[in-house]
Amino acid sequence: MNAPADWMVLFRHGHSEWNLTDRFTGWTDIPLTEVGLAEAAVAGRRLAQAGYAFDEVHGSVLQRTRQTVEALLAAMGTPEVPLYTTWRLNERHYGALQGMNKHEIFRTWGEEASRRWWRGYFEPPPPLDHDDPRHPRFDPLYAALDPRDLPASESLRDCQRRTLPYWHEVLVPRLRAGRRLLVVSHGNTLRGLVMHLDGLSPEAMERVEIPSGVPLVVRFAPDLRVVGRMWLDAPDAAQAV
Repeated sequence: MNAPADWMVLFRHGHSEWNLTDRFTGWTDIPLTEVGLAEAAVAGRRLAQAGYAFDEVHGSVLQRTRQTVEALLAAMGTPEVPLYTTWRLNERHYGALQGMNKHEIFRTWGEEASRRWWRGYFEPPPPLDHDDPRHPRFDPLYAALDPRDLPASESLRDCQRRTLPYWHEVLVPRLRAGRRLLVVSHGNTLRGLVMHLDGLSPEAMERVEIPSGVPLVVRFAPDLRVVGRMWLDAPDAAQAV
């Protein structure tokens, strides 16, 4: 029987098309820019140079994570590593804020409420109407899911609750089997996972930042208790979350 893996790498995808106009993306399926693809390739080379190799990759169903995985693995010289995708690793759903930029959001709902929605843990933004064409029930990506599972808006707590079953039911058994994992996801999804792994309070979690394009190596004891974490060659990032 294999020993449990003693590390896992978390990676937030890089620059996307809507970053250019400062729009909230959420579940909207927006591609990476050339900058985002380059960020993934740089990260892949960093990982390979540091001696990391992966047995499998897990990501969201959104194309910006798939593009990230393809560019990163190509740069590592290991394009054959399998990718498993799940809606549970999608970005947090921003509800009615999706597609809007911060100036439009401030103008519509006010700055105080808006900042509370996107930085706070408990309160979701205004939801999409059930018949709004942006609602995920109209997206073929989610046709196989029960519509009752699809969010019209999520708080960070909602996003975390949607993500953690995948951690417990899929990722933990693979780590226990000794699989070397790369998880490619989104800022809020990874913040919620870090919150769980580190046992952070909601107040402490609000201060956690996950920079895009920088691998985060999480190290485990044999019981998969977190014993350390490190940003891999991140010139502008702190060395611990």
